[in-house]
Amino acid sequence: MSAAKKVILPSLVKKYLMAGSGIILVLFVLGHMLGNLQFFGPPEMINAYAYHLHHLPGAPVTLWLIRLFLLACVVVHIAMAVLLVKENREARPQNYAKQGFRETDYAARTMPMSGLIILAFIIFHILQYTARVVPEHYNETIGQAPIEVSHVHLEYFDVYAMMAKGFSSPVVSIFYIIAVGLLCMHLTHGVTSMFQSLGFRNEVWRGRLKCLASAYGLFIFIGFASIPASVLFFGHGKAYLAEKEAEWAKAPVEVSVNDAQAANTQFVTLNEGR
Repeated sequence: MSAAKKVILPSLVKKYLMAGSGIILVLFVLGHMLGNLQFFGPPEMINAYAYHLHHLPGAPVTLWLIRLFLLACVVVHIAMAVLLVKENREARPQNYAKQGFRETDYAARTMPMSGLIILAFIIFHILQYTARVVPEHYNETIGQAPIEVSHVHLEYFDVYAMMAKGFSSPVVSIFYIIAVGLLCMHLTHGVTSMFQSLGFRNEVWRGRLKCLASAYGLFIFIGFASIPASVLFFGHGKAYLAEKEAEWAKAPVEVSVNDAQAANTQFVTLNEGR
């Protein structure tokens, strides 16, 4: 790396950018997992939760701003990681590098490969549940779900049925569980490194922070993995899905953008009149 680039973006700035974007992503993963765990409640619970997410104040602009912000955090996090790895390799002698390889843990050594798998998983996850194009017949089988939002009867995507159907596929569920496992390994090492980058880790707190990071990674893994495991191995949600699919076969419906906007208008109008 040239001296000019080092002046523009010093190592300390790279570390802070990587740590800061990492904190945001760590908190997002936690919130996303807690939201998804509503799948274990009644169908109306997660359907209403999904409805509120898609109808935040200022939606859909607000929702897209949040998505773009998270995407920017991912890009910054990856870019700073690449720059720091390159900088460290250029700054240290070869014999030190070999010693460092022996001393670093498995998660640290497999960061690049696990990161690529996690990126592929994120893309697949977005295609499956956000764009709803994987599998191709998703929009044909997933119709509208009646939900109660502040005592207002609305119709929107049946997220509960979408999750039950998506995780009924052994390939999807197993890939999901493996990817989440790699994600949690990544998070565990990342959280530990984040404390070090911010200057919070010393000899006294090293072991404690490592245990805290490991506990966080395990908690996230159990939370995410329990959802596909419950569907694939215990049939959670399949009875509801079968009932809904029978209804859709008799009178199939599709949710359009106009339907969602009309439902949102109804929701806002009724609440303004209170």
